[in-house]
Amino acid sequence: MDLAFIPSPSRGVVELGPIPLRGYAFCIIIGVFVAVWLGNKRWIDRGGRSGTVADIAVWAVPFGLVGGRLYHVITDYQLYFSDGRDWVDAFKIWEGGLGIWGAIALGAVGAWIGCRRRGIPLPAWADALAPGIALAQAIGRWGNWFNQELYGKPTDLPWALKITSADDGRIPGTYHPTFLYESLWCIGVAVLVIWADRRFKLGHGRAFALYVASYCAGRGWIEYMRVDDAHHVLGLRLNVWTAIVVFLLAVVYFVVSAKTHPGREPVVEPGAADDGDGEGTSGSAKDTDDAKTDALVPSGEGAQDKAVEDKAVQDKTVQDEGATKDGAKPAEKG
Repeated sequence: MDLAFIPSPSRGVVELGPIPLRGYAFCIIIGVFVAVWLGNKRWIDRGGRSGTVADIAVWAVPFGLVGGRLYHVITDYQLYFSDGRDWVDAFKIWEGGLGIWGAIALGAVGAWIGCRRRGIPLPAWADALAPGIALAQAIGRWGNWFNQELYGKPTDLPWALKITSADDGRIPGTYHPTFLYESLWCIGVAVLVIWADRRFKLGHGRAFALYVASYCAGRGWIEYMRVDDAHHVLGLRLNVWTAIVVFLLAVVYFVVSAKTHPGREPVVEPGAADDGDGEGTSGSAKDTDDAKTDALVPSGEGAQDKAVEDKAVQDKTVQDEGATKDGAKPAEKG
């Protein structure tokens, strides 16, 4: 008898009148908003303009969704193109199935297009967005909970996930909640990247590389626990090999970047400092400098008034000196 477990929702969709609100899609949307919000704050702190992250995300998000779906469909093609399957289901993204590897890869292409249009270095933008992406993944994983999918091996632990659906080969029972493990891991990755970025002033894509490497380190052992169908290579699931390869690439990039481009980019968005939106010479600092200049070098109407006043004092002095020479006593003020 199970004394404690995480219950699964009986349905993955809530009907709001004629509009079906699917839990999976809702988690993805909330995750995107959190990533853009946090990325915008970090971008402003780096000296960029408010709104730039969202403008580039308009390019990155659609590309990422397409890339994530393509990776899932290609690596799990048997779910859509084998006997008894309907290939049209490959387009039903709301039913679940996004590969983070494809989402990041093709999303980077969209981000590159957006950054190029704005004259912004892609690595700097990626650094600003890195912890937000991790939080988006943490939120998005709860979409798997709504769909009762991607769980781990059977267990009777108090935090086991109870699966009640028998569709698509599921066997009702209690399993490791790998969606929860990955969600918590992604939150830890976000915290790590934020701390390391503040502590070591990471730049030129190194904060993003740290996010990628940290995520892959966790994804490897979490993926190993899952029991859903997957292709295997040399005894390991395909996604485990992908995590290993991407982890190594991220570490190599981090090390090489630290040697070739130490420090952080002094300017991430040209012209942002002049608008007073970023770091550098802000509007208040400029006003202070102007005030100091005005105090030292009078100009405009103030300079003209001072000149008139000095002329009047000089004329009065000459008049008083002339009166003294004539034996007259200068007039006193009443």
